[in-house]
Amino acid sequence: MGKPKRERALKDNEARAITRMIRVSPRKLNLVAQLIRGKKASTALADLTFSEKRIARDVKKTLESAIANAENNHDLDVDSLVVAEAFVGKALVMKRWTPRARGRVGRIEKPFSHLTIVVRETEEAA
Repeated sequence: MGKPKRERALKDNEARAITRMIRVSPRKLNLVAQLIRGKKASTALADLTFSEKRIARDVKKTLESAIANAENNHDLDVDSLVVAEAFVGKALVMKRWTPRARGRVGRIEKPFSHLTIVVRETEEAA
């Protein structure tokens, strides 16, 4: 006997993808997430393809995963998908040390982030 099945957290016209432990600070990742919020999925993919930010490649993979989830798992129309939400969470921070002058030590923090992208199917206003 297992656990009872959980209710779906998203609406019927939504799908999401989560990428955890991305090796970039949440502040830098949020700059790229802001770039795609509220845009059509195809436009967001094009923007991420030509973005010069290093982390845009990982954000693009997450967006492609959300689109694939919408198409394969929830039977949503890919052409009418919009990036409804793109939010960033803070993950762990690795602490490293580097030698400084006069026998002291300098602290280096290497932050990680979580990224969640939710796509929503919208009805075209005709």
